[in-house]
Amino acid sequence: MSDDGHGWEFFTGFLLGALAGAAAALLLAPQAGEETREEIRERGIELQGRMTQTTEEARRRAEELAAQARTRATEAQERGRLVLEEKKSRLQEALDEGKEAAAKKREELTARFQSDKERQEPAA
Repeated sequence: MSDDGHGWEFFTGFLLGALAGAAAALLLAPQAGEETREEIRERGIELQGRMTQTTEEARRRAEELAAQARTRATEAQERGRLVLEEKKSRLQEALDEGKEAAAKKREELTARFQSDKERQEPAA
């Protein structure tokens, strides 16, 4: 996207340079004052039309880029949500496995404790 912005900057600079060159050429041309003023008026009207068109194209392009940015942001948000749900699911599975392993170990230890306790009671 940044390359596209530089393209518009170049185009705008080029257009402004062309305008300045055209104005200088008209002012320095060997014509009568009235002819020069008329040509400047005509060129001004023409350039105003071009600027309006260029402005409209720039606005349309900016809207397109904004829409693309919104779409990409929505897609990134959705991918983030999916990744979060996946990680959350894995964490829950790990917690469940940990609880299950702890319960088994507790049962083993309780059974061993009861077994040891029963062995020690008859001796007493």
